[in-house]
Amino acid sequence: MLVERTKLDGVLLLTPKRFGDQRGFFSESWSRRQFEAEGLTFDWVQDNHSLSAQTGTVRGLHFQSPPHAQDKLVRCGRGALFDVAVDIRKGSPTFGDWVGVELSFENGKQLLVPAGFLHGFVTRQPDTEIIYKCSDYYAPECDGAVHYDSPEIGIDWGLGGIDPVLSDKDSAAPTLSNFDSPFVYGD
Repeated sequence: MLVERTKLDGVLLLTPKRFGDQRGFFSESWSRRQFEAEGLTFDWVQDNHSLSAQTGTVRGLHFQSPPHAQDKLVRCGRGALFDVAVDIRKGSPTFGDWVGVELSFENGKQLLVPAGFLHGFVTRQPDTEIIYKCSDYYAPECDGAVHYDSPEIGIDWGLGGIDPVLSDKDSAAPTLSNFDSPFVYGD
């Protein structure tokens, strides 16, 4: 597994090895042994799988607050997406900074998004499937969002003039400047 550090401490780009032949390929998308060899220890408790039917579907920017904060390991099962992590840890030298990567079925890359970071994505192809592991169970009372297009963050979603497809929750989410983060750098 290739592990690449990003400009945000703790956010990693992971590329598992693929072994292919005339039938297709095989890949271990997650292995406790491989993660521990890289110094990464997570207790994954839930796998999520979503389908976004339309190109330009934006989901996020989401988080789950303590005491049920989640680390996430995100990959694309079909199609392609632009995946984003935003640092929202109060006192962090990179607070409000973001990193984005293309995840696709073809490239097999995965993004590790630790607790204390917003997570979101935009689909690049129709019928894109997103599969991700979580380190805590979904807790609706801890579920939150920041507006995907917060000017303070300035994410270039690459929508190219397409109107994004949003949920009511994501449309109504506050901007970063109107959000009080429950995360503190160093906790």
